[in-house]
Amino acid sequence: MSNSIGNILVKDIQGKEVKLSSFEGKVLLIVNVASKCGLTPQYEGLENLYKEYREQGFEVLGFPANEFLAQEPGTNEEIANFCRSNYGVDFPMFEKIVVKGEGQHPLYQALTSFQPVAQENPEGKLKSLLKEKGLLSGEPHDITWNFEKFLVDRKGNVVKRFAPDVAPEDMAIKSSIEGLLK
Repeated sequence: MSNSIGNILVKDIQGKEVKLSSFEGKVLLIVNVASKCGLTPQYEGLENLYKEYREQGFEVLGFPANEFLAQEPGTNEEIANFCRSNYGVDFPMFEKIVVKGEGQHPLYQALTSFQPVAQENPEGKLKSLLKEKGLLSGEPHDITWNFEKFLVDRKGNVVKRFAPDVAPEDMAIKSSIEGLLK
């Protein structure tokens, strides 16, 4: 069975339909993002990764989602403006989608099916904090929170998944990207 996401359709933040196969040949980091989250400063790290590796065939794809304490309430236009003005985001952003629960977008159905377990941050406390506050819900394969990251190889195969509190600049992510770019 192939782990490819190439046949999935999404819409960019301006509403234009995009088939993910248009990114074939590139290494992707797909991230569910939010502008009112404690992890929102990760936009800076994601943009830095994008700048560092894009010439080698790397893309960050941001998918705003509002499933976690309504931390992404804005319209697509408001989200795009926020990302540009606050973090200088130049990587591709997409329309707000559902990443967990009822109405889950086919992209996130595929991502969580192909990589049901996220690599955790060994020093991370996010999961225990969410559990303590009663915010950890769903099935073990579900998206935990905003800024969960999926790494996709040049053929569109989902190869790794990182927990939300694994920062973009973490060597686990950087070395995985570098390995796929070789």
